[in-house]
Amino acid sequence: MTDIQNPRKPKKKRLYSLDYLRGIAASGIMIYHLITWSFGKFTSETFLGRFGIYGVGIFYILSGLTLCYVYYDKFEPTKKFLIDFFKKRILRIFPLLWLVTIVSIILSRKIPDFLDLALNLTGLFGFVKWDTYFSSGVWSIGNELVFYVFFPVFLLLAKYKVRLFILLTAIIIAIYVYFAFYVLDPSISLLYQWDIYTNPLNQVFLFLSGFLIGYLLREKVLNKYFKIILFFGGLLLFIHIPSSGDTINIITGINRLAFSVCCIAICISLYKSDLKLPTFIHIPLMFLGDISYSIYLIHPIVYSVVTYIASTQTQVESNENFKLILIVTSIVLTIITSYIVYEKYEKFFLKFGRANKNK
Repeated sequence: MTDIQNPRKPKKKRLYSLDYLRGIAASGIMIYHLITWSFGKFTSETFLGRFGIYGVGIFYILSGLTLCYVYYDKFEPTKKFLIDFFKKRILRIFPLLWLVTIVSIILSRKIPDFLDLALNLTGLFGFVKWDTYFSSGVWSIGNELVFYVFFPVFLLLAKYKVRLFILLTAIIIAIYVYFAFYVLDPSISLLYQWDIYTNPLNQVFLFLSGFLIGYLLREKVLNKYFKIILFFGGLLLFIHIPSSGDTINIITGINRLAFSVCCIAICISLYKSDLKLPTFIHIPLMFLGDISYSIYLIHPIVYSVVTYIASTQTQVESNENFKLILIVTSIVLTIITSYIVYEKYEKFFLKFGRANKNK
């Protein structure tokens, strides 16, 4: 259908800068996990220790932002819109989630609890048992599925009931602050509070903040110097905010708010930058952005297989150079596997969703 036939719904241009950030975030989390699993945990004063936590937060912000960017103008409070929206989300998320869950169970060589398996395969674990999953990182996908339920509500209120939307925003911010200052205990390691941290109510503000960026700034033009200040200011603060010790210290108290603001500032600057880098940088970053979901979910499986194959080598435990080889091997194999999965598996379901959207 041409723009003349459908003037109210022009095709949205692709935001390359957000694709760049998505690919960098997925790759950074992969590197963080691989190094942590090989050499031990990072503390909160290190960049990777911070990125390992807030890289997922950036995913949530980008998710809320891109969904708002794509759907805000299209939204109509109809059954057809909801069916189309959730069909696309299901076809985007579930096929790879199912694949990773099944492969992880096979590799574990353990019989899973039937209820836990059912909750994971249906995506309901994010709503009722969010700390039960079979592969590293899948907890955040459970959170994401919860946020998808919030999203049409955000759209409805933002477009038609602004006062209620403001009230809901205030409530979600209050919940975020409540977790940061009162629920999570800074004197106890994050490891022992993981079930609290991964609660979707503790994360939904980040998704909402992305939605708010898209909603409030959708027609705004920002001064180029202001965008530069936002990006580099957010990045420098992210690196230099005082914190040390266990990573619980960067997700509690005022630090939780400060690091979140840094991530939001970076996302705003890139969203409004209309950035397209030179081809030799653009192509690899777009490549990583396209396969970012696969990178995020597949790298734990690849690392598990690589270390299992190498387990007969005595150097695995004692030789740091050998560990580095395992990390590099895992990165290369993850990227190759992710590309194959994206091209041959994910794209099939994505095309299926697009082919049936008008039926």
